[in-house]
Amino acid sequence: MTPQKRRMAITAAIVVGAVLGMSALAASAVPLYNAFCKWTGYGGTTQTAAAAPSAPLAQRINVRFDTNIAPGLPVEFAAKQAQESLRIGESGLAFFRIRNTSNEPVIARATYNVTPHQAGQYFVKLECFCFQDRTLAPGEEAELPVVFFVDPEIVTNPDTADIDTITLSYTYFRSAVAQAPAAGRAS
Repeated sequence: MTPQKRRMAITAAIVVGAVLGMSALAASAVPLYNAFCKWTGYGGTTQTAAAAPSAPLAQRINVRFDTNIAPGLPVEFAAKQAQESLRIGESGLAFFRIRNTSNEPVIARATYNVTPHQAGQYFVKLECFCFQDRTLAPGEEAELPVVFFVDPEIVTNPDTADIDTITLSYTYFRSAVAQAPAAGRAS
């Protein structure tokens, strides 16, 4: 092989390697970003746990509830209470109501975050309707629970120690499953 053909082959290998590397980074960007947000609470991403702390603090915190619906989703969605006051580390229970206002089944999923965003790493869900898609028959109404607590570690962080109110916000969207071709879904 001539030196010029060898340089061209090396250049082609470098270009192919760079394209493959960039493709791999692009494909892993969303899962890596989601893992980063989950680990750090970045952007108000909440945490999950199996149990609440056994010894809540005396200090109280208010948790406000905010609900939103994506444009074009034919549902009514609201918190049954505007807010809840609980001791830091104590389990809270809130209920939300959703109703399909259309004549067709609706498959939807709630996304969530908390504000202020730096509180996300301390807001922990034990159980949440947002962990899975919900199918609502025409006119169906459902009561949806969320069980949560605020980690007592929130008071040890100088950036979060003075937070006295956290807003838990949900937005219901049409599920990606609902967008899949009918042939790919089970009846």
